[in-house]
Amino acid sequence: MSSHNEISTALRNAKANSGVALVPFFTAGYPTKETFTKDLIEISTIGDVVEVGIPFSDPMSDGMTIQRSSHIALKNGVSLSWVFDQIESVKKKIQAPLVFMSYLNPLLAFNFEKLAKRAKEVGVSGFIVPDLPLEESDDLRKALENKNLGLIQLVSPTTPKPRIIKLCEVSKGFVYAVTMTGITGSEKGINENLSLYLNEIKKVSNLPVCAGFGVRSASDVNSIAKYADGAIVGSALVETMEKKQDIIKFLNKLR
Repeated sequence: MSSHNEISTALRNAKANSGVALVPFFTAGYPTKETFTKDLIEISTIGDVVEVGIPFSDPMSDGMTIQRSSHIALKNGVSLSWVFDQIESVKKKIQAPLVFMSYLNPLLAFNFEKLAKRAKEVGVSGFIVPDLPLEESDDLRKALENKNLGLIQLVSPTTPKPRIIKLCEVSKGFVYAVTMTGITGSEKGINENLSLYLNEIKKVSNLPVCAGFGVRSASDVNSIAKYADGAIVGSALVETMEKKQDIIKFLNKLR
């Protein structure tokens, strides 16, 4: 049965066994609807937790690569209901806990209680909602926690320390440390001042800390491994899919 504890356990085990957990992100229904379940199953054999992006028309925290993948997935007719149904059809073959990354609108339209129930049924353990501030998240958090599912909180380099403490206290599954200001998909790689920032989060978090935004190479993953539990890779994986390159080979190289 899915729960936010499954996320934490998988990340801690990976950190203990291989030095860092890998959390791949890709957009549901991209590059095609037909390849979604095959890609998901394959990615779950490498990723310790898999983050599935729910396409949205205005993905404000994402760079051009993920915006483009979201636009194409919507054009392909992908909806939240469809994603749930597809995952349910292959859930026994998925080898890692699943997290949905979605903007708030699709979740609101679906209904929070129905969302939590359906997520539990198909094996989704948690949600990341980048446009939902902590102060407005009570309704969704309660609906998810009633099913033992997690609402994962994001912190950034500009988050004040008292707020970091608060976000770490309420997060479930893991704490998402955004490695830079701005949007996903940066070509700059990981900021060299990462250590102080991630150490500060690690000091106050009882959960695994995973860092994302700008993770593009094995050296980025190694940098994160020194200070955090997991590395989240999104745009670079979606670009690999866009170029029709081998996604398993790419993910294995990040190790």
